Amino acid sequence: MIIAPSFLTADFADLDSEINSIQFAKWLHFDVMDGRFVPKYTYNEEIVKRIKRISSQFFDIHLMIETPEKAIVGYASAGADLITFHLEATNNNTDNLIKLVKSLNVQCGISIKPKTSVENLVPYLAALDLVLIMSVEPGQGGQKYISESTNKIQFLAKYRRIHKLNYKIEVDGGINLETAKIVREAGADIIVVGSYIFGRKDRKAAIKELENA
Repeated sequence: MIIAPSFLTADFADLDSEINSIQFAKWLHFDVMDGRFVPKYTYNEEIVKRIKRISSQFFDIHLMIETPEKAIVGYASAGADLITFHLEATNNNTDNLIKLVKSLNVQCGISIKPKTSVENLVPYLAALDLVLIMSVEPGQGGQKYISESTNKIQFLAKYRRIHKLNYKIEVDGGINLETAKIVREAGADIIVVGSYIFGRKDRKAAIKELENA
């Protein structure tokens, strides 16, 4: 599996060292929160620009914001390789948002909250590069994996296989070594991991453990 460390629990006072400590991961996950779509506020595209100067990893941007259409161009310009927005924030403008992201030569993903039905994604799956299943309520780290998420992953994996599509399945929330094995077996390709990595002294070992879960 691909490991995408989320550095929300990192030491932002020493961010260069923190990013260097997870350089062994192929992807880097940016949790962008606006304080409205979810209660917490994190950062804007300036941090993407800053980290782009010290990292050659794949930049995975997750927009947990009310108006993704206002932020997509900025994050693409800052160095995003993939931008994921929430289906719940599209105001029935989903197709146009997908087209906007792809017009900027950036891969496009859609995410859903735990209470949103995975079947709501079906009209868009053929156009997507990635689907992100939130396996906790977005906006707060350290939550427990919601077991019903496994069914969503299995649905997406089966749909991808039957319809011969190419989107990747990413899972974010409550991921540790045990739940990493569960989501991999269900069909996930990428896992977003925060405290399980940043709480370890040997972060390279933690990443390798998860890759081989």
